[in-house]
Amino acid sequence: MNTDLGNYRKSYEKQELHEDNVSDNPLELFQKWFHEVDENFDVGETNAMTLSTLGLDGFPKSRVVLLKKFTHEGFIFYTNYNSEKGKAILNNPNVCLSFFWAAAERQVIIKGKAEKIADNLSDGYFESRPRGSQLGALVSQQSETIANRAILEERLQQLENEFEGKDIPRPEFWGGFIVKPSEIEFWQGRPNRLHDRLRYQLDNEYNWKLDRLSP
Repeated sequence: MNTDLGNYRKSYEKQELHEDNVSDNPLELFQKWFHEVDENFDVGETNAMTLSTLGLDGFPKSRVVLLKKFTHEGFIFYTNYNSEKGKAILNNPNVCLSFFWAAAERQVIIKGKAEKIADNLSDGYFESRPRGSQLGALVSQQSETIANRAILEERLQQLENEFEGKDIPRPEFWGGFIVKPSEIEFWQGRPNRLHDRLRYQLDNEYNWKLDRLSP
């Protein structure tokens, strides 16, 4: 197999990114970009992000998860704490998040530390999920090997019968993480590969340092 992708090229020409018209706080700029992309571009799921962790086997691994909330503190997503990514985070909380919004020619890369959110916050989000998603969280021992799909379907049927007419409790092994950023980079595609890259770095608990990076 030999597939040459050398001729895959695109000229980025839609927008610009300048230091003189961005917020001092990268979370405010993220909010601005997120809503601009969500309202003006067809990107599918604007909240889809790549989460990169360092696994227990020593290898980095990336996968797409969904951002469910962002605040002045950070970025929140939910998962099975016993999953491969959950175990990786609990072992090494240093993670990276990235958003690539191709239609807007924009990318955001976030470095930070992940930590569990409070149980009551995970409870509240779990209660807001569709019933099928609640049951799915109980059915799946995420990342574990299974013999076939029928096992999942049989387990789902058992749980549907068990919880018929009842509230479904959040399992202790399922909940949220918040990624508290220490560095956020905003990338805006520009012509001739001379892209705009602005990097914010937290230089103490409250102040962000802004630099332009060479493309």
